[in-house]
Amino acid sequence: MSTTLAKAKGFKKSKAGTYLSIGTTAFGAVTVYKQAKKARNEHDMLKLADAVVSAAAIVTGLAILYRELKRMGDDDVLLG
Repeated sequence: MSTTLAKAKGFKKSKAGTYLSIGTTAFGAVTVYKQAKKARNEHDMLKLADAVVSAAAIVTGLAILYRELKRMGDDDVLLG
């Protein structure tokens, strides 16, 4: 395994990598919000259901990332 690849895998499991993952996941919430708003305006229940499921996935993903930060020993994360 190359050192660059090893560093990238190490970053993913670091606090900085986890914070970056939280940021990108939260940014996805903006897209889902826009999707839900458009679906409501168009009265498209299938697209709205898709947005709701996507929102649930984002919430779950953020919860998993938060738990990972807590396991790393960062006690002051998100008022925790």
